[in-house]
Amino acid sequence: MNKHIVFLALTVTLLSGQLLAQETNENALQSGTIDEQFDYIYGASNNYQEYKVVRRSFLDRLKSNMLDSIQTMRGEVLELKKDVQTRQDSIRSIQNLLAQTESEKQEAIAAKDNFNFLGLGIQKGVYSTFMWVLVGALAAALALFSFKYFRSFSKIKKAEKDLAELQEEFEQHRKNTLERERKLKRELIDAQMGKS
Repeated sequence: MNKHIVFLALTVTLLSGQLLAQETNENALQSGTIDEQFDYIYGASNNYQEYKVVRRSFLDRLKSNMLDSIQTMRGEVLELKKDVQTRQDSIRSIQNLLAQTESEKQEAIAAKDNFNFLGLGIQKGVYSTFMWVLVGALAAALALFSFKYFRSFSKIKKAEKDLAELQEEFEQHRKNTLERERKLKRELIDAQMGKS
């Protein structure tokens, strides 16, 4: 009897293991990856001469699973294409914005470096150079006129001094002449009085 129990236990164990393996393999057909499903069908198929005989239900299930996978992948591909297109559009708009910003930056730099002076557009560097040349020319003119003024001023002072000396000399000469005239008049009056 002991033999029968061991034989029965061994049979039940083998059958349950085989049913469990078959159930696990069928789960592989229903929820496994495509590779696992092909492996299951290849393992579950029978040999006939040099061919493999596969159950039609397995092939139908594999076909259904593959079509579902393909449909899912197509959906994912479409979503990825839409995402790529959205990103490309976004990149294009960002590039356009960048180009516009760069253009505005160049215009701002040009506007900063240029301004209108007497209705003419002039660069600040040219204006600055022109103004420094003008300041230099005015400084040179001021120096020249100052030199001429001081030279003329010294000539005027000398002329005034000479004029003062000449006036003094003239005044002295006039006084001398008046005195000589008076002297001559007295002598003339004395001579006329002496004759009379």
